[in-house]
Amino acid sequence: MRADSKTRLILAIALFIALSGISALSGGSDAETPGGEAGVSEADTGGADGTAEELGGSVEDTVPPVDLAAEGLDSLLPEFVGYGVGEKLTYSVQYGIVNAGEAVLEIKNIGVIDAKPVYCIVSDARTNDVFSVFYRVRDRFMSFMDTTDLVSLRYEKHLREGKFKSDRVVVFDQKQHKAFYEDKEIPIAPRTQDILSAMFYSRTLPLRVGNSFALANHTDGKNYPLVVKVLGAERVTVEAGTFDCLVVEPFLRYPGIFTQKGRMKLWITNDRYKIPVLMKRKVIIGEVSAVLKDYKLAEKFRDGK
Repeated sequence: MRADSKTRLILAIALFIALSGISALSGGSDAETPGGEAGVSEADTGGADGTAEELGGSVEDTVPPVDLAAEGLDSLLPEFVGYGVGEKLTYSVQYGIVNAGEAVLEIKNIGVIDAKPVYCIVSDARTNDVFSVFYRVRDRFMSFMDTTDLVSLRYEKHLREGKFKSDRVVVFDQKQHKAFYEDKEIPIAPRTQDILSAMFYSRTLPLRVGNSFALANHTDGKNYPLVVKVLGAERVTVEAGTFDCLVVEPFLRYPGIFTQKGRMKLWITNDRYKIPVLMKRKVIIGEVSAVLKDYKLAEKFRDGK
């Protein structure tokens, strides 16, 4: 028997927030769809280029998506790609002062999809032994992000929550501007991101206090611009150390309104790596958070490189 909806919601939020800092904003359902193999092979090349559009309008899956660039909006260009193969971020997932589990976000390797090198980004979340007695979670999210254009080509979501099981795969055709599921295809905006690739793309941008920008985002069959605001700068101390950070607030823009479904804030290092150090989100009762407890920079940045 599955956990009651409130328990599942709290645990899902606590775990999702640790995965990417924005995945808790998806607001989508977890209807079951058959999954598939990743379909990527090893390669050794990489690169960086791309754009992010400034604040734009909302789109729905029932109408053609809005091309943010066509609206005459300014762009933000990537400043520096501070991640790569070997980066591994480990978080403690907490509900209030109670430790609920752990989430790991890492770039496993460089693969190839349609002859294009991709970052294979994997995020695993799991409840600890105590929580698993009541409600066991073993979730995996995977994003395959073009290393040159810095856009998503494929996204996978594999949920194992109590007795609930769901596998969902979406393939992004960035030339045809379509998202392909097993049973449907949906038009998408140019340079659409998934929830993981959006975070990694944002990490390349020249973030400054007072900045606001938007990314085309596709989540669970729907298109919503992801709006990000840089609120300020703070120094924070977590298990992994003390860091000078930018405070960032992401939220989705639904038709005609901005919504957060519970306010979320992220603290990311104010340096060229822009590592998410702390993530917090208010829920009906209390707060869930993901706290960085260990990290490894990408192999190419280790030893002062």
